[in-house]
Amino acid sequence: MKKIFWVKSLDANKKIVPIAIEAGAEAVLTTKGKSDLIRKAGKITTIAEDGDLKLHQDVEIVKITKKEDEDKVVQFKGKIPVIIENDDWEIIPLENLISKTTNIIQTVYDFNQAKLALQTMEKGADGILLETDNINEIKKTGEFISKMNNEKLNLETVKITAIKQTDLADRCCLDTGSILEPARGMLIGNSSSAFFLVHNENVASQFCDSRPFRVNAGAVHSYILLPENKTKYIGELASGDLVLTINEKGETKNVVLGRNKIEVRPMLEVEAENKKGQKVSLLMQNAETIRLTSPQGKPVSITHMKEGDEVLAYFQEGGRHFGQKVSETIKEK
Repeated sequence: MKKIFWVKSLDANKKIVPIAIEAGAEAVLTTKGKSDLIRKAGKITTIAEDGDLKLHQDVEIVKITKKEDEDKVVQFKGKIPVIIENDDWEIIPLENLISKTTNIIQTVYDFNQAKLALQTMEKGADGILLETDNINEIKKTGEFISKMNNEKLNLETVKITAIKQTDLADRCCLDTGSILEPARGMLIGNSSSAFFLVHNENVASQFCDSRPFRVNAGAVHSYILLPENKTKYIGELASGDLVLTINEKGETKNVVLGRNKIEVRPMLEVEAENKKGQKVSLLMQNAETIRLTSPQGKPVSITHMKEGDEVLAYFQEGGRHFGQKVSETIKEK
């Protein structure tokens, strides 16, 4: 569950608001008449009586001073976010509320309180509202929540069973707005249940310069695993879309797609299998610069691979409807 990060700035502080935006805050809680001033610092949602999210309509605030105040939060039944405030910050009211309802945003005053609130009872609050003038506390909190929101996936080692030359096809180069470090790539596959870890192009060769922002993903029909366990055909991806990248340890990071470059290229079909007999395949461009990823995180060129070589893949239950997982019987060949 994605954790919410909001910052409180009633006076639209010119120092705090830009830092909040840089730290990844999704909204700023402010007072009436301050939303336009906040938006001058950057594009961000405001919460106020006249904000993008309106207080007492889209968002509620409840001050917890006694046990009975918890019932005021529960009565919303998680339908809208409820910000809870405590005069003397303590974890007990939050623990009680986590067991009764959802959409709880805990007010906190520093990084340590934010960390505790987001991890209480293992589940944590659904988000935090950080009230501080310390820019370092905002930055640390933003970094922590960003890491929390990055999924961890269990990759498997598979053995190559076949590499076959095929005809021409439309293939997608996915150029991101980020520099991707070694061993980071994207999960791409012919089906929605099995994906290869396709390595990014941060390796220079005699044929091509290093392009560490790029993943040469495969043919347009291929599935890509996206944030929040969604999928999409890579031919449908466009500039501004959020895509999921992953390294050999299964650590994910969301990045923005800058361009989807589709061109006709000669292709290879790469097939592999895990120890359970589950299969994974992908149509990939027939070029030395296109690489999968070894269990050690090393890039492996598909033109140099042979049967029996080991690479990384990810398996999950198939069955998708417009990218969302559904329970149905489905076979893909």
